[in-house]
Amino acid sequence: MKAILGAHGLWNVVETRYEEPANEGALSVAELAALQKRRSGDQSALSIIHQGLDDEMFEKIANESKAKDAWDILKISVVGVDKVKKVRLQTLRAEFESLLIEKNESILDYFTRVLVVVNQMKRLGEKLTDVRVA
Repeated sequence: MKAILGAHGLWNVVETRYEEPANEGALSVAELAALQKRRSGDQSALSIIHQGLDDEMFEKIANESKAKDAWDILKISVVGVDKVKKVRLQTLRAEFESLLIEKNESILDYFTRVLVVVNQMKRLGEKLTDVRVA
């Protein structure tokens, strides 16, 4: 999702929070234009985030109106706290080390299973070399 937001030039919108002004009437024309651009970018980013979620994850952020707030909730939900992350990584390491091709399993199916585990490990911060994977 980070790549999609970056490709649309919206990753900076997700990284930084903005506050709505207390009195829009006191803003200059340039400030109003900048605020409108920021709101539009924020809503575009939020829309992209919504499109990339399944129903369960969407429910967690359905009431959020800003992309930064939704992203922060998703980060906590997906990655979790460090302790949960470490336990999950240990489980994945054990699974990776014990991966064997099943009898009657195609090479493609086996390779797909390996890639799924490797990608999950990388998302959690594990550094894997191609040599280790092969």
